[in-house]
Amino acid sequence: MEFDYLFQTSHLIRLFEGLWVTAKIAFISVFFSAIFGTILGVIMTSKNILIKAVCRLYLEAIRIIPILVLLFVFYFGFATWFNWQWSAVLVCIVVFVLWGTAEMGDLVRAAITSIDQHQKDAAYALGLSPIQTLSFVVFPLSLKRVTPGAINLFTRMIKTSALAVLIGVVEVIKVGQQIIENSLLVVPNASLWIYGLIFLLYFLICYPLSRLATHLEKVWESR
Repeated sequence: MEFDYLFQTSHLIRLFEGLWVTAKIAFISVFFSAIFGTILGVIMTSKNILIKAVCRLYLEAIRIIPILVLLFVFYFGFATWFNWQWSAVLVCIVVFVLWGTAEMGDLVRAAITSIDQHQKDAAYALGLSPIQTLSFVVFPLSLKRVTPGAINLFTRMIKTSALAVLIGVVEVIKVGQQIIENSLLVVPNASLWIYGLIFLLYFLICYPLSRLATHLEKVWESR
């Protein structure tokens, strides 16, 4: 009886709607982080001292400042200072893209710089331009080195998207809290079941990504 009340159809629908909000924030952030991070990673390989310094400052700032602080600054601080009326979902996406771009950029930079110089020299000797060398030699060789780390980053971004609840986004954890609060009198241990289900939902999203990273590592090691 308690189980039926807790997992009635209306509750499950609300949980999956909240999961959709979580997934939307996470996957939009991952998509743009992959694109901007790749561009940033290429820029970070520049030999220009000023460009390298700016990129390093951006990377270290993002790593030092907690994600939660960035969420509060963008959502509460900017609304007060600049009268920016951004939605909580948009703020989450912007902050996660800033974070993901920095981390992805460092992964791409490390992968590119790990390619032996003779690979590039051979491409130049064949008449390839720097852009062609980057596109047809460096990127393909870097891909297998950056993919496992990138997938791990994307998994972390999906899990960290749970912080959206702290600025009022009605995502899966917020919905779970609402259901628990409304069910405590009927189901005293509602939190155990609801958070258990939320754990399972996150697991179903993140575990395939983890397995994909492991599979790709094995495939590329065998080549």
